[in-house]
Amino acid sequence: MAAERTENDMQIPTTASMGAPSSGRSILGTRIDVVDYDQAVRRIVEWGRQHYARFVCAANVHVIMEGYDDAEYREMINQADMVTSDGMPLVWMLRAQGHRASRVYGPDLMRLLLETCEREGLSIGLFGGSPRVLDQLLCAIQKQHPNLSVAYACAPPFRELTPAEDARIVQDIEDAGVQILFVGLGCPKQERWIRKHRDLLHLPMLGVGAAFDFIAGTKRHAPAWLQGIGLEWLFRLLIEPRRLWRRYAVHNPRFVVFAALQLLGAKNFQL
Repeated sequence: MAAERTENDMQIPTTASMGAPSSGRSILGTRIDVVDYDQAVRRIVEWGRQHYARFVCAANVHVIMEGYDDAEYREMINQADMVTSDGMPLVWMLRAQGHRASRVYGPDLMRLLLETCEREGLSIGLFGGSPRVLDQLLCAIQKQHPNLSVAYACAPPFRELTPAEDARIVQDIEDAGVQILFVGLGCPKQERWIRKHRDLLHLPMLGVGAAFDFIAGTKRHAPAWLQGIGLEWLFRLLIEPRRLWRRYAVHNPRFVVFAALQLLGAKNFQL
């Protein structure tokens, strides 16, 4: 049973206290919160300390376009407790709307949280990836953060879980005393999983996409200069063309067109 949101709970920064949702922070109808790494880490760590059920989404073009095509998914993201600007195109859109936005990239946010949790004694959990990736991720975390408590780690099967399996996972996470859970199932699966379980678990959950692979070293990271000019997608496409070509071929051109229409005021994408 999820913890009820009390008056004290509301003192912790939430989407409402950040001024969202608002039309100025809408990208094609999906809310993006203007936060930096320091703000995001502080809020998530405090939520973890207080055992507050929270949903954190690191949004990129893929998330925005999934939301554009699926109103139910868009509404789910808009109801998250924090939505960061994971991709540079989103940062540019926010800046074009007059906001002092910076990128809060899922893998880097996860790294900062691992470091902070180790220093401040919070336990973390990992849910997602394949058994091989999860094993390598655990090795990498142990090497980089030897004093960090990894209370739970699970690579679920690549199929729909039975109700009994799902209930067991929820119970195992609760029993392990996890304070922050990283979910690496990929978009849109991870966001749907977090939203489904937000009212069942007493902790913040973050959808971090390919962060498991990047930190584990099973996938190559785009160079910083490519990330800075918004071409990380091209690097990933060249590395994994068979898996990613359809996503980028469909979503990216449409995003450019619709983003331009929004900035020109030709189409209304209010929240």
